[in-house]
Amino acid sequence: MSIQIFNEQATEEKAENARLASFVGALALGDLVKSTLGPKGMNKILQSGSTGEINVTNDGATILKAIQLDNAAAKILVNISKVQDDDTIVDRYRIASRAALKALEGAAVDNKSNEQKFREDLFNIARTTLSSKVLSQDKGYFANLAVDAVLRLKGSVDLEHIKIIKKVGGKLTDSYLDEGFILDKTIAVNSPKRLENAKILIANTFTVLSVERLINQKIRPQTIMDG
Repeated sequence: MSIQIFNEQATEEKAENARLASFVGALALGDLVKSTLGPKGMNKILQSGSTGEINVTNDGATILKAIQLDNAAAKILVNISKVQDDDTIVDRYRIASRAALKALEGAAVDNKSNEQKFREDLFNIARTTLSSKVLSQDKGYFANLAVDAVLRLKGSVDLEHIKIIKKVGGKLTDSYLDEGFILDKTIAVNSPKRLENAKILIANTFTVLSVERLINQKIRPQTIMDG
């Protein structure tokens, strides 16, 4: 007497067909989530067919939980992702992090006494942090700007001394580092746009002269005096 353990709509695959089906299912899942991995991993937009709810994520487990599958091997992999302990991967990352830190400390070289090599080190650090999709083509240019700006602080760690003014239009490489002050305004009507041998007062107290009249002019002081 035979016992039916499958439902009426179930199909059965054997031998080579079963192996190929499992192989194809695993490859399909890999193709689905591999673009989310790594430092340049991309997000996936998931939209529910019943509620219309949209979820943007690059988490592989979240993506796998949201899809419907009819492949046996793919279902097994999805179930594994659901029950895997979150701490398993985190612990291994921490072990790898400690090992990497120890190796880096052993290979570290202090170049602060060599101005040229120290600048090269700062440039390489800045260029690495700018390896994004937006600045990847111009990361060398902006790394130079960042290093020049930091070196002009003369050892200070107060980044408030570096002001960034944003302007709409132009190219990314139109950005530049300017010494002195730049006031992002327009020059008042009938005011001179250029003065030679001008006497300039820089004060930290209130003056009757409105700052609105000093617009878009560059000031490069030789000596700073408090008024």
